[in-house]
Amino acid sequence: MIKIYDSNAQRLKRHARVRQTVSGTEARPRLNVFRSNTNIYAQVIDDTKGVTLVSASSLKLKNGSNIEGAKAVGKAVAEAALKAGITEVVFDRGGYIYHGRVKALAEAAREAGLKF
Repeated sequence: MIKIYDSNAQRLKRHARVRQTVSGTEARPRLNVFRSNTNIYAQVIDDTKGVTLVSASSLKLKNGSNIEGAKAVGKAVAEAALKAGITEVVFDRGGYIYHGRVKALAEAAREAGLKF
């Protein structure tokens, strides 16, 4: 019998395992990243209240799913967070490998002023 490798199921397992320890508070919310084949999304979430404070996506910015689009999303989410008074966050890569678009988003958010 052939077993089919489901990479998204493996990612969800990694994400659930990390979420047991990583949570966002009011003082230090969580910067969550989700990437699809066509877009990349970032949200700043307060897990104690269960509220999304700030969000940005390449869908809204019309950049696409490349590294340049991820940099633009990182910069946009950081600027919106700073405008909302959020300076420090906990980075949640969503079970993805810290490479490529996820890394570009994180570095752009750091350059724009977010601390994590």
